[in-house]
Amino acid sequence: MTARAETSELETNQPVSEAALPATTAGPAKKKRNPLRFLLMFGVPVLLIGGGAYFYLTGGRYIDTDNAYVQQSKTSISSDVAGRIVSVAVANNQSVHAGDALFTVDPEPYRIALSQADAALASARVNVEQLRVGFAVAQAKLTAAQATLEIRQKDWDRKVALRDQGVTAESSLDDARLALQTAQSTVALEEQDVASATAALGGNPEIVTDEHPAVLAAIAARDNAARNLDKTTILAPADGIISQVASLNVGQFVSMGSTIATLVETERTWVEANFKETQLTGLSTGMPVEVTVDAYPGLALSGHVDSIGAATGSEFALIPAQNATGNWVKVVQRVPVRIVLDSGDSDTLRAGMSAAVKVDTQPEGTAS
Repeated sequence: MTARAETSELETNQPVSEAALPATTAGPAKKKRNPLRFLLMFGVPVLLIGGGAYFYLTGGRYIDTDNAYVQQSKTSISSDVAGRIVSVAVANNQSVHAGDALFTVDPEPYRIALSQADAALASARVNVEQLRVGFAVAQAKLTAAQATLEIRQKDWDRKVALRDQGVTAESSLDDARLALQTAQSTVALEEQDVASATAALGGNPEIVTDEHPAVLAAIAARDNAARNLDKTTILAPADGIISQVASLNVGQFVSMGSTIATLVETERTWVEANFKETQLTGLSTGMPVEVTVDAYPGLALSGHVDSIGAATGSEFALIPAQNATGNWVKVVQRVPVRIVLDSGDSDTLRAGMSAAVKVDTQPEGTAS
């Protein structure tokens, strides 16, 4: 009894380690939840459902293509007159406005031609005045001839009366007959002179000098010479960017009508989209379009369908494809569609840039 009591007392006085404690004294540690797991479990299904609903509601509404290019009107600049260039006022890729001077052809030969045309016009007017004076002279001669004829006719009548009364012989009438015939011939000739003078005045003796055909021709020649002189300074026909003028130098001879520069009209910008023929079913003019340009990824332009091409692109090729062969393979054709931009952000666009377009076939306010 004594030994067992001592042993119990020693066990009571010794410290108890944590490992010796019963397992029931400390509860199990709580496991933390992973938020990514929660996101995957609930977020992914929501995204799938939302995406499926979007494609279900908008499926077939939009028609898009990336086979599209920015287009701008290009005007060939040429000279209406031939000559040597005496000045160049623009540089390559310079912005110009309508009416700005581009270059000048030597005007001296055309200034001389204008002086000659002015002199020819003045001479034509003098000639008309001379014709008018000639008509007046012919008219006066005719009046005198008619007065002479009247006198000869009275003399003839008097002598015929005397002959009939037996006062004079028949031979005395010869001189009177000759004088009467001469007067009649003179009147006929003077009438022809008057008619000729009238015809020279354009059939109207009272015609205004500047309405005479000869004067009108001289005025036209003078206007043409003045036009040629004005055309020695070549002006920009519209706003835009001038290009291909690097070879345009002072002293260079240019011929009439030869293209020597190109003006790209930046004020008129559109997009030509080449849609597949299978995409044209729901496409019509006036539909809104969203345009994005590869050069400016963050730029979205608004526009509308202006027109649909009359034929596929291959029909306008220099040598159209001949499909009546034994090795024919069907290829989906593309039809050009012209899209006009509505927004004013097209100033930075350049002709030939690649673009992508998306047409909304069911804009707001239309039945689905």
